[in-house]
Amino acid sequence: MPITKNCQQLVAEAMAQVTTYSVPQVQARLSDAHTQIIDIRDIRELTAGTVLGAFHAPRGMLEFWVDPASPYHKPLFADESKEFILFCGAGWRSALAAKALQDMGMTNVAHIEGGWAEWTKQGAPTETLEDQKARRHKKSE
Repeated sequence: MPITKNCQQLVAEAMAQVTTYSVPQVQARLSDAHTQIIDIRDIRELTAGTVLGAFHAPRGMLEFWVDPASPYHKPLFADESKEFILFCGAGWRSALAAKALQDMGMTNVAHIEGGWAEWTKQGAPTETLEDQKARRHKKSE
């Protein structure tokens, strides 16, 4: 059966329905306790690092981690005081993911225009996974 809507159409529809922030807009909010950056990239994409302070929630598990009725639920996503700003490699998957979360009823979700590629192109702050683990360990002490 032929597809009736291609992936670019799906992304365009999602982009028209979700909040999109530029890299500088997100950078200005990195120290805001009410902002949580969510890296939805595949684990294999994380070898290059991630956005400073990001929480990794792989795209394939996102809806399950968000849903409080799911056995995979992560309490982080129940914090209604936070805005969850998603990113992926180029901003396509994160637009689709933000749309899916909106469809689930979340209103506190957005994504980063251009994703990781644009983030690093603009020299925004990143950290390695090792740095992230050390920072979180130090924070928990």
